[in-house]
Amino acid sequence: MKKNYLDIVDPIHDFIRVYDHELKIIDNPIFQRLRRIRQLSGAHLTYPGAQHTRFEHSLGVLHIASQAGQTLNEKGILKLDDIEILRLAGLLHDIGHGPFSHIFEEIMHTQKFSHEDIGKQIILKSEIGDILSKNGYDKNLITKIAFGNSKLQHMNEIISGALSADIMDYLLRDGYFTGAEHAQIDHKRITQSLDVYQKKLALEKSALYSFESMMHSRYQMFKAVYFHKTVRAAEVMLLEALRLSDDEFSFTSFSINEYVKLTDEYVLSKLISSNSPKLKRARQIAQDYQNRKLIKCVFERILIGRNNLGKNKTNELRTSISRKSKVDESEIFIDSSVTPSIPLSPSKNESKYIILITHENGKSTAQEIPISQIPVVSAISGFMNILRIYTSQNNRKKVEIAAKSILGGLK
Repeated sequence: MKKNYLDIVDPIHDFIRVYDHELKIIDNPIFQRLRRIRQLSGAHLTYPGAQHTRFEHSLGVLHIASQAGQTLNEKGILKLDDIEILRLAGLLHDIGHGPFSHIFEEIMHTQKFSHEDIGKQIILKSEIGDILSKNGYDKNLITKIAFGNSKLQHMNEIISGALSADIMDYLLRDGYFTGAEHAQIDHKRITQSLDVYQKKLALEKSALYSFESMMHSRYQMFKAVYFHKTVRAAEVMLLEALRLSDDEFSFTSFSINEYVKLTDEYVLSKLISSNSPKLKRARQIAQDYQNRKLIKCVFERILIGRNNLGKNKTNELRTSISRKSKVDESEIFIDSSVTPSIPLSPSKNESKYIILITHENGKSTAQEIPISQIPVVSAISGFMNILRIYTSQNNRKKVEIAAKSILGGLK
């Protein structure tokens, strides 16, 4: 009897089983493109093992979403058809990512759209949607669940949010490939303890410590990996090169057919091979990035609050430092990195509560607990907000003195 599935070997989950209709999506060039987009953009220049991509992460999210769905099916909450929808939504949740992942997102935000917006268009208007429809699936529903817009909140929350398959896979995968010791989470305990209360995803109280551990792991990964000063140095350089070249290459003004050609190496090679005089600066930055000739951090400050400096204040600060240090503005880079310590909900709002289910004497009770009342989690709740000033090695001392003089009293 012919098998209708394939088991893919994976270092995080051992084996990920995918079925024929899913393989048709995976083998499509639009999905295969994710092999050429690194999960952590420039982090491999600091953590050499961080070569993993959006491709295997997407398979991992399919796998964990499937496990979560099976748990809820066994509890009589989801049907088998719901699990199929979850698997496909997990598989496609990152289909709209651009080159260098979240770095390209920062460029796209200037045009008022995101990788989720692109992902919706890809699922609904490309061959991916055609494959879904031909196999009897509702591409509109899958799109809504993949990007947190469906009326089925518990389904949205399995794909994105504080208890999601997304966060569980990326923490495990990023920790493994960077070699960081911070991302040790018991994802199986969490998925097996999921429940639903009033159409919202809930967790059995006995697994609360696993949730606390996961939130702490995420916090530590931001400090040690995602916001590492050298990782951000590489990413700030990429961001600047993309900004300087956007008018020439129209990276953010495209059709879907053009967008799905954009990968890390494609964009980098475009920048480096360009002969345009207008792109001299962008070309040099791209070459320095490729050769790991990175800018240096000369000033760092942890800020209070949730807001980054914004473009206007960043430009003003760069001008002030340039004047004081007598270093050209193009050689001064301002990085204002902000993220919530607790993952956002699918609606992109702060996650303020978790619903805990208690089973006693044959009865189940639910309680909505503010995250501020969970000791380990409340200790890290808020926003990570870091301001850094970078410059080239040659200008390091002059910019450092100017930055400390201007920003010494900043809070």
